[in-house]
Amino acid sequence: MSNSEETALRAAIREKVAAAGTSFYLAMRLLPEPRRDAMYAIYAFCREVDDIADEENPLAVKQEMLDDWRGEIDGIYEGGATRPLARILAADARTFALRREDFLAIIEGMAMDAARDIRAPSLAELDLYCDRVASAVGRLSVRAFGDSSASADRVAHHLGRALQLTNILRDLAEDAERGRLYLPRDLLVAVGIIATEPNAVLHHPSLGNACDALADIAEDHFAQARLAMKECSRRAMRPARAMGAVYHAQLARLRARGWQRFAEPVKLSKPTKLWIALRHGLI
Repeated sequence: MSNSEETALRAAIREKVAAAGTSFYLAMRLLPEPRRDAMYAIYAFCREVDDIADEENPLAVKQEMLDDWRGEIDGIYEGGATRPLARILAADARTFALRREDFLAIIEGMAMDAARDIRAPSLAELDLYCDRVASAVGRLSVRAFGDSSASADRVAHHLGRALQLTNILRDLAEDAERGRLYLPRDLLVAVGIIATEPNAVLHHPSLGNACDALADIAEDHFAQARLAMKECSRRAMRPARAMGAVYHAQLARLRARGWQRFAEPVKLSKPTKLWIALRHGLI
């Protein structure tokens, strides 16, 4: 791939990420350009395989599309990647020692969504799902940030789960419309909710107790991530601190809103997210 071709591809990826309006965009901006471009490519990959899982296609088609990406991941590490995004990721994998198993874990997480509508999984299954769709992304990210230590992987482990659990609590109504319910069965049964049909669960009077229990688990992961960050390169962890702060603020707002108003959106304004990201990313 020529320099001009790579420059054009990275510019296209950058524009796509900016247009997505993701909260991660602000955190990515804290990175030097080569690391920032690697994060844009990782994010673009995650969006692409996530879209495969969410599209209205037959299961066999989704599986074939995910298999194609598995082949591209092999190509990244063995030579022969054909997709433009995969060719960019191949360069970033060499530069930042991104691991094959983390890319493959993300695909396996999307395969869990593609295979069936997840409804009230066990805590163990939910934890596996979070590891694949979120913490694996974190393990790639901390290497792009500049820290590949065991402590950085612990940050990825806990912060990925914290962010994903916050997303689950934020998106209760949206997921229910898709026939999905990520609230774990263990917590539902503990508060007397036996149903697994999403709308029945979301209108149960004990919903708030189950959501509070899951929010407590997320809070513990946020706390463990902050502890692990203290053992890492402070400069490298700036984006992780920023992302953690933005999502933690969102979790606090969700709890303040209450769980019976689950269909009422809770969003941080762009100025608020920018202030939080800068405050926690630059100090």
